[in-house]
Amino acid sequence: QAPIKATCEDMSCKTGFPEDVHSAVVSRSVHGGQPLLNVRFRSCDGNKKIHFGSSEPEDFRVGEDGVVYAERSFQLSAEPTEFVVSAQDKETQQEWQMRVKLTPEPAFAGASEKDQRKIEEIIFPWQQYKHSSPLKRQKRDWVIPPINLPENSKGPFPQELVRIRSDRDKSLSLRYSVTGPGADQPPTGIFIINPISGQLSVTKPLDREQIASFHLRAHAVDVNGNQVENPIDIVINVIDMNDNRPEFLHQVWNGTVPEGSKPGTYVMTVTAIDADDPNAQNGMLRYRILSQAPSSPSPNMFTINNETGDIITVAAGLDREKVQQYTLIIQATDMEGNPTYGLSNTATAVIAVTDVNDNPPEFTAMTFYGEVPENRVDVIVANLTVTDKDQPHTPAWNAMYRMTGGDPTGRFTILTDPNSNDGLVTVVKPIDFETNRMFVLTVAAENQVPLAKGIQHPPQSTATVSITVIDVNESPYFVPNPKLVRQEEGLLAGSMLTTFTAQDPDRYMQQTSLRYSKLSDPANWLKIDPVNGQITTTAVLDRESIYVQNNMYNATFLASDNGIPPMSGTGTLQIYLLDINDNAPQVHPKEATTCETLQPNAINITAVDPDIDPNAGPFAFELPDTPASIKRNWTIVRISGDHAQLSLRIRFLEAGIYDVPIVITDSGNPHASSTSLLKVKVCQCDLNGDCTDVDRIVGAGLGTGAIIAILLCIIILLILVLMFVVWMKRRDKERQAKQLLIDPEDDVRDNILKYDEEGGGEEDQDYDLSQLQQPDTVEPDAIKPVGIRRLDERPIHAEPQYPVRSAAPHPGDIGDFINEGLKAADNDPTAPPYDSLLVFDYEGSGSTAGSLSSLNSSSSGGEQDYDYLNDWGPRFKKLADMYGGGDD
Repeated sequence: QAPIKATCEDMSCKTGFPEDVHSAVVSRSVHGGQPLLNVRFRSCDGNKKIHFGSSEPEDFRVGEDGVVYAERSFQLSAEPTEFVVSAQDKETQQEWQMRVKLTPEPAFAGASEKDQRKIEEIIFPWQQYKHSSPLKRQKRDWVIPPINLPENSKGPFPQELVRIRSDRDKSLSLRYSVTGPGADQPPTGIFIINPISGQLSVTKPLDREQIASFHLRAHAVDVNGNQVENPIDIVINVIDMNDNRPEFLHQVWNGTVPEGSKPGTYVMTVTAIDADDPNAQNGMLRYRILSQAPSSPSPNMFTINNETGDIITVAAGLDREKVQQYTLIIQATDMEGNPTYGLSNTATAVIAVTDVNDNPPEFTAMTFYGEVPENRVDVIVANLTVTDKDQPHTPAWNAMYRMTGGDPTGRFTILTDPNSNDGLVTVVKPIDFETNRMFVLTVAAENQVPLAKGIQHPPQSTATVSITVIDVNESPYFVPNPKLVRQEEGLLAGSMLTTFTAQDPDRYMQQTSLRYSKLSDPANWLKIDPVNGQITTTAVLDRESIYVQNNMYNATFLASDNGIPPMSGTGTLQIYLLDINDNAPQVHPKEATTCETLQPNAINITAVDPDIDPNAGPFAFELPDTPASIKRNWTIVRISGDHAQLSLRIRFLEAGIYDVPIVITDSGNPHASSTSLLKVKVCQCDLNGDCTDVDRIVGAGLGTGAIIAILLCIIILLILVLMFVVWMKRRDKERQAKQLLIDPEDDVRDNILKYDEEGGGEEDQDYDLSQLQQPDTVEPDAIKPVGIRRLDERPIHAEPQYPVRSAAPHPGDIGDFINEGLKAADNDPTAPPYDSLLVFDYEGSGSTAGSLSSLNSSSSGGEQDYDYLNDWGPRFKKLADMYGGGDD
């Protein structure tokens, strides 16, 4: 590998490429990312920003420093390769172009081993300046061809590769160094250089599968570290060795192929990869089939494309029913399949033969038999079995059945059992034994999908189904059902109405005649003869009965046979009742209210007739001649066919309740009439025409029973109130009796003493002294609870249980007098050390004196006014003098 030199002629400074065509010699094998040459662009203005481009960007790329790199790996042909390198000013958009011509290096044959081991010497380019003229002669930088180094070299190491030298080392002491990945960058230490001699060496074996090429840069500096030469690029390509076996992406490959496929049908693709260089023989794989199992119907049913790994069929006869799966052993070999030098590996290809519909269903018998009872539906009468060699539970295996003959009325259908694939013959319409005793059906079976093309079998299979109908005892039926009879109402009991008979469909069975019975007769009007079905009445037919709806009366009858098992049928008799004029009209409502004076508030009445037209309205309304007071007091006017107005004839009718008879006649032929009583309540009315008297309750419709119930409720309520009042009075009396007792903790007790004074003179006879009467009975001390009296209190008589009376509201009452006396006694220092509290009888509700049980001791000692006691008589006058401070 000799250095490649490029020169340019002397010229004045001109921006652009120094030459129009640049030629370079490179190795035949070009690797992606490999630098090929360095183009120079002269810029008289160093500030220009130049962008380089290539006319073949998919093959060549130009860096910003002018180095041309290969974009991909390829082999140069014997003819020179040309492309254009362009340079463009980013600011002015001015563009310059230069054509590059690459020539592959020649192959040197017969070189001696010594020459091959000779270490190549790389000399740095240099520049020589001529005088001090601004024009200069420049030697173009060299482009160093790549250094090829085989991987997995066995050494010895370090192994010398190339010597770097500068022609300035004759005058200067230089130091050499290399930089880049593999030198001073990871992975470091793979390449080293002797700083004095410039000898570049590799220190260990290389692996192309890890790093395919190294890009280093060589430097030359003086002893002071100053750069004396421009750095040069050194590319070291690791030459591939066949050190890796092919590896399949999957150890087991699965594929499918339809049965019956023609030769050349694509099946699947297997793929293997090799870590060696795919552009060299070391990484070029070839495939082949080593074995096939099973080997029927041919040992070579498949073939494989040795370059792509596509497996295709090469023989006919794929039949899933015979062979469902094939297993192939596939081998991949590098070195383009060279069995001697290539490395190999194997994988398994499993090819499943998929089913196609190449077998139609076939009946297992030519004739199938079944039987069915008459009048039964949804009954399976026969099972049709078929065989199909295709894969079960697929459209090519699933059978569909259809009837091709023997069932013109559509009484049968055939369903498919999804599990067994059998055909289920089912009855969908009732069959009458008396009409059809046997059916012979023709059926066909076929698959859900049509047969595959080229199959010689018929697409379907046929068979016959013989079905016998079994006679059963059937229910008799009435004819017609329902039966309609038109009859006037009022038909008397015991009259023959009609004959209602049934028929027995069992013509071929030995059985007696039918028996009849009544099943439903809501009004109990009918009876039926059990033998001949003759229906007679047992009561009068009435159209106005509640059991008749829309003039129609329905009765149900039963007909039974004596078969095995016994059967029966029902029939409905509909009697349409024609109306006769058998009901007289009546007045509605039965009660009404009007005022006692003649006012325009007439009573509206309506005639009601259960009959229908023409035996109903229009109606005639009139008042009877007797009694005479009816027509004298009342008048009636017809306002429509069904309505009339009743009003007073006289100006005033005393309030009360009046029975007004009204004669109503219908329009029937003959006419029917009746006299209806209308209860009219005449009352006093206000200006609005409304009743105001108490008796309106009766007129409004309250009967005697309702009034009595209301009165009873009022009486019960009053009794409850009275009982409550009595209870409250008793409770109040007990409370006041307790207040008469003085707390035992008091030190002084005031007692009201009883004096046996028989009276004064005649002037005091107006007073009833019985109010001060002492009770006759004495309560024992043992009866009084402990703590009620003091120990020094003298015993008193028991207090009689008289009702408590409220205090009188005026000061002249005896109760007030005694109260005042009690207060004076409390303040009298001459009084005894204790007082006796007396109990006085209560004289009833007529007395003006209040209950004496309200007396209590007083603690006040102020001045009191007792002058009013002078008005009570001589005896009370003395009291007034004693306590009031009088002269007497």
